[in-house]
Amino acid sequence: MAGKDYYNVLGVPRNAVDKDIKAMYRKMARKYHPDVNPGDKTAEARFKEINEAFEVLSDPDKRKKYDQYGSDFDNAEAFARAQQQARQQQQYRTYNRGGGGGQPFTTYETSDMGDLNEVFESLFKGGFGSAGTRTGGRRAPRRGQDLEHGIELTLEEAFNGTKRVLELQSEQVCPVCQGVGRIKSSACSQCGGAGRIVKPRRLEVKIPVGVKDGSKVRVAGEGNAGVGGPNGDLYLIVKIVPHPMFKREGDDLSVDVPVSLLTAVLGGEVQVPTLKGSKLALRIPPGTQNGKVFKLGRQGMPRLNSTTQGDMLARVMVVLPTNLTEKERNLFEQFRALRPE
Repeated sequence: MAGKDYYNVLGVPRNAVDKDIKAMYRKMARKYHPDVNPGDKTAEARFKEINEAFEVLSDPDKRKKYDQYGSDFDNAEAFARAQQQARQQQQYRTYNRGGGGGQPFTTYETSDMGDLNEVFESLFKGGFGSAGTRTGGRRAPRRGQDLEHGIELTLEEAFNGTKRVLELQSEQVCPVCQGVGRIKSSACSQCGGAGRIVKPRRLEVKIPVGVKDGSKVRVAGEGNAGVGGPNGDLYLIVKIVPHPMFKREGDDLSVDVPVSLLTAVLGGEVQVPTLKGSKLALRIPPGTQNGKVFKLGRQGMPRLNSTTQGDMLARVMVVLPTNLTEKERNLFEQFRALRPE
C-alpha cells in the first residue's frame, strides 16, 4: 500500500480498536500541539499529520477505504469505479492475426476512448491529457473535522449563562492551493500538500444557562475548515468547578442552613442564600430535627433549553451553643431534669 502509513503516524497496530486509536490520538495531540511547542515547525507538521491520520482512522468508512486503497483512497476508489464503468461501456472488435487460426486480439475504437475519458472526467472533475495526467481536477468535497475544547465554569456562570473568548488552533483551507494540496504537478509549499494549514484564532462563544458538568455545547461551523465542503463543528466540553456552599443534584441545588438550637426547638425563621445573591425566608417549625430538608420550589438551576427550574433543597444544620454562662448552664440542667433521657 503506497502513500502515508496512518497507523504508523499514530503509533497503533492495524487491528487497533476505536478506543485505542482515540486514546493514542489525544496523547500525541497534546504532545505535539502548537500551544505546547510554540515556534516549533517540526512539531506543527507532526501535529498536522496526527490530525490527518486520526480523521481517517476514526471514521469506519474512511478507514475501510484506506485499508483497501491507501492514503489516496478517494482517487483510487474513483479510478476503480471508472475502470468498471469503462468495461461496461466499451465497444470492441475482435480480429484474427494473419486471417487464419491465430489468437484473437482486441482493439478499441477512437470513440471508445472518448467515452472512457468522459467517465474519468465525471469522477475527477477534469479530463486526462495525452500522458494520462489529471488536469484541472480537485479533491472530492470533504467536510471539516469537528473539534473539542474543554472549558471551566463556575456554578454561578452555569446558572446565569456567560460568554467566553477562546484561543483556538484550528485547520483552515490553504489560501495558496485552495485546499487542493498541489500547484500544478508539485506539492504546495505553503501547506506541504495537506491542503490545510493550522492557524491560531480568537473566538467568542455564548454558554447557555443550565449547562451541567460534562455537557457538550455545539458551536456550529467553528471546527476545522472543509475542503470544498462545510466546516466541522466546535464542541465545548463543560467542567463545573465545585462550589463552596451549593451542591448541584441534577437540576436541584442543595445548601446547608445553620439553625440555632432555640430556633430548632421553639420555631422561627432563617435566611436561605441563593446563587442570585439574594436570600429567601424559610420558616422553621417548632421541634425541627437536625438534617431536616425543606424544598423551595423553582429556586434551583435553570433547566437546559427550558424555561423551568429545579428546586432548592435547604438542609437544617442545628448549631449548638458554646461558652455557656453559669445561668445558661443551670437552665439546661433544669431542662434535663424535666426531660430525662
